Amino acid sequence: MTAATGSSPGPDGALRCPWGLATEDYTAYHDTEWGRPVHGDDALYERLCLEAFQSGLSWLTILRRREGFRTAFAGFAIDRVAGFTDADAARLLADPGIIRNRAKIEATLANARVLSQWDEGELDRLVWSYAPDPADRPAPRKLADVPAVTPESTALAKDLKKRGIRFIGPTTAYALMQACGLVDDHLVDCVARGGRT
Repeated sequence: MTAATGSSPGPDGALRCPWGLATEDYTAYHDTEWGRPVHGDDALYERLCLEAFQSGLSWLTILRRREGFRTAFAGFAIDRVAGFTDADAARLLADPGIIRNRAKIEATLANARVLSQWDEGELDRLVWSYAPDPADRPAPRKLADVPAVTPESTALAKDLKKRGIRFIGPTTAYALMQACGLVDDHLVDCVARGGRT
């Protein structure tokens, strides 16, 4: 890790955010997904759900079970999950391929029911309306420069809660913003900053 920036060279010599070098799973996610723009209601619903499931756990736990989550939750198709029954909830609570947390599962199902009543594209428009102007955000030089919460994430969480979305707070909302490319928190000299990889 270089003292000035906090970036670390990977096996290929390219500088990366240090967390992106912890495991091969993280490196692939860091280089090809994290911080890249995500659009579409179902895709954003998936990220919203996975960030909620991650609460209190490491992201690696979720990343390694992501395909299990996708299978269990019908590919995170909002309309399909909105139709899940009590039997589906019981199935999910017994599924070893996901995190079997009753409150998080119930929130995932309840959120699908809420979002199924929204207009097509409404979740996408709402989430992206909170993207800050990149010109107002200098590139972080070290991990300590990356916030956990911002005014935008606080406002996004408040707006989603007001509209009936459960298991969302400012920290989870900011993690969503980072994962979905509303902000680019790759370090200034990271090979993946600005989608360069």
